[in-house]
Amino acid sequence: MRSSNPVFSRRGFSRDNGSAGFNAQQPQAGGPAVGTNPYATGNPYAEGATANPYATNPYAPQDVQTGFPQQARGNVMTIDDVVSRTAMTLGTVVLTAVLSWLLLPVDPANLGKSYGIAIGAALVALVLSLVQSFKRKPSPALILGYAAFEGVFLGVISAAVSTYIADGVVIQAVLGTMAVFAGVLTAYKMGWIRVNRRFTGFVMAAAMGFMLLMVVNLLFAVFGGGDGLGFRSGGLGILFGVIGIILGACFLALDFKQVEDGITYGAPREEAWLAAFGLTMTLVWIYLEMLRLLSILQGDD
Repeated sequence: MRSSNPVFSRRGFSRDNGSAGFNAQQPQAGGPAVGTNPYATGNPYAEGATANPYATNPYAPQDVQTGFPQQARGNVMTIDDVVSRTAMTLGTVVLTAVLSWLLLPVDPANLGKSYGIAIGAALVALVLSLVQSFKRKPSPALILGYAAFEGVFLGVISAAVSTYIADGVVIQAVLGTMAVFAGVLTAYKMGWIRVNRRFTGFVMAAAMGFMLLMVVNLLFAVFGGGDGLGFRSGGLGILFGVIGIILGACFLALDFKQVEDGITYGAPREEAWLAAFGLTMTLVWIYLEMLRLLSILQGDD
């Protein structure tokens, strides 16, 4: 299984139905070792899948009995590591968003300048995210830099929406994003969402179609004027806003699966930064879609 987030798509976090991908090991003579993952030689659902990249780490030899790397537990990713790194990353987003809201005015006289800074910050955040996605190891500086510039973009956009469309819509979007996160986490922990190959394929196909339609709509808006094909306003805008939020919820389920796999199979502690990065990207997606949907709904009142 591959995550929707590009940061995870190149990593060793790959397991379907609770099996495969991590800690491949040699069986003992006469039968499999105690605790052996029966699918440890690779993902049975993915052609050409490889064994757990951490199992061959010369600095973390494998324990045949447990199937986990023989390394100090402090060097293995835990849920506390993921929570703390995610809090740091999201905290950076919130801090820079608040500062940009306060320091970059969105009144008519300064709106163009503030928008220019926001677009520039978004482009820098995009570049930093792509650089991190293609790096073999996580870089906290790149991840926090992405969060900082993303926060500047979100702060300006949120201030403009609150000023010109509906006061209070930002708080509603934040609460809505938190509700989606809590709901998906609860559903995932209760087993109501089963992340398998079919689920992943459906989500990825839907996401590709959604993004393609948004790009086409943007091109029509740029060259034809107005709202393009109407995917960002009115009834179609509401429909696509709901679809975008549902896709974000599906991305969260994929991210939770990746985090669970990394913790279960002994990913290095530094991988917690990648988990935080992926979760932050997904939450930003959900917030923007929630903000757009609420803006359309309140703008039509």
